[in-house]
Amino acid sequence: MSRIGLKPIPLPPGVDANVQAGSVTVKGPKGTLTIAIPPKASVTQSPERALEVRVQNPEAVHERAIWGLARQLLANAVQGVQKPYEKSLEFVGIGYKVSLAGKTIKMEVGFSHPVEFSLPEGIEGKVEKQTLTLSGIDKALVGETAARIRRVRPPEPYKGKGIKYADEVIRRKAGKTAKAASS
Repeated sequence: MSRIGLKPIPLPPGVDANVQAGSVTVKGPKGTLTIAIPPKASVTQSPERALEVRVQNPEAVHERAIWGLARQLLANAVQGVQKPYEKSLEFVGIGYKVSLAGKTIKMEVGFSHPVEFSLPEGIEGKVEKQTLTLSGIDKALVGETAARIRRVRPPEPYKGKGIKYADEVIRRKAGKTAKAASS
């Protein structure tokens, strides 16, 4: 049995779910998300305003994995349409700058030219000093966008320069030591 899949997903006030064959549409105050449900899983809405995910054969290993995955994707959608997800990126380094013009992020991260990045539909950005905050209702899209921006200049372990997540800890390495003078 899947321990995650067994838990029902309560629908908070203001959030509605529409269960169709193969997908569930979740509508809330912040927007609407449609989640595709794998073929071996099914979703039902209980009278207590909760979504329940079931699979055809709960003893099959692959179906237990699908069960927990489908339940968590639905839970993320329900939470996202109520309160958007956020990821913060910090630009660390001398001369490293970030600015936002409309839906385009302009980054100066030590290259000979500034790097421009267009935000996908559904993602909002906000810049404060050296911190870029991305927000959106789709957890996977927010995480993927943050990862793509971080890939432009990942943090290096010697000086810690680069683009890092706000809660990320960079493991630092010792640099080269000077050779002892022989007498």
